[in-house]
Amino acid sequence: MPGQLTTVDGLWSCKQAMSTAYGDLDLVPRSDPQSWRGSLQVLRLGTLQVATEESDAVRVVRTPPDPAADGHDHVFARLQLDGRARLLQNGRSADLYPGVLAFYDASRPFSLVLPEHQRARVLMVPRPLLRLGEAEIRQITAKVIGDAPEEPASFLLPLLSGLAQEIGASAPTAREELARVVADLLATLAADRLATTEPVEAQVTTLLDRVKATIETRLGEPELSPQALADAHGVSLRYLHKLFHEHDTTVAGWIRRRRLESCRAELARPTAADRTIAAAAARWGFVSPAHFSHAFRKAYGMSPAQYRGQRPGG
Repeated sequence: MPGQLTTVDGLWSCKQAMSTAYGDLDLVPRSDPQSWRGSLQVLRLGTLQVATEESDAVRVVRTPPDPAADGHDHVFARLQLDGRARLLQNGRSADLYPGVLAFYDASRPFSLVLPEHQRARVLMVPRPLLRLGEAEIRQITAKVIGDAPEEPASFLLPLLSGLAQEIGASAPTAREELARVVADLLATLAADRLATTEPVEAQVTTLLDRVKATIETRLGEPELSPQALADAHGVSLRYLHKLFHEHDTTVAGWIRRRRLESCRAELARPTAADRTIAAAAARWGFVSPAHFSHAFRKAYGMSPAQYRGQRPGG
């Protein structure tokens, strides 16, 4: 069929095909790479692209320093056909199952966790066709559409799915018209999702709270870093730094502050009197006792030993 690229079987060939269609990304299979199977069919219709993908369990990651640098800045609309998927972007996650849809942005880092054999139709639409601003696009990404029966999406999604399937079987002369109808439906779904979405300010607060919650649960991991947090929440490192900067701190500074506060609280507990200072520091992610002692003195004006010594029972 003219304009259709088909790649079947094999991790490397599927990764190449997906990177060509979606933008530079990595595929991390959950089984032996040699036995992993996946296929991708892409139909290019001028501005709109329609892809049908099928794969074994895999994690798809797009986290280059500047994703849009490879020229891919379209918006995806993923309609899950079989199996489950979890989409992570902009600090949010969307759990997809057959019949629902979610938008995500090729110009920003994202990850897709596909825990089982799955099949999906992915519509790639240029940003202007959604008729939304950049802030509005960010508001609707990684949010499930079609999971509530009373939503307009409950009757629009079956229509969208049928049209997307019909495009591949239609005569070339009819494809462009069908593509325009599909793009209009996507714009309608995006506008409806935006109307039920919380303000940007509330989302940013939620994202910051989520990042801080992750820090709390991972304080004891020495390898915890701003990049690891950005990857975990599906945002760029630059955006994560900007988020903390707007609250007059840095990512590394917040991690260090919470580690020091946790260590100080532990040293003050009488029940921890038999724990060495080095052990307490290591428990909260400090690898070097000397570095911990220096940071503690700088923060609290005394050494860890002096602080413990002035506590009751110290």
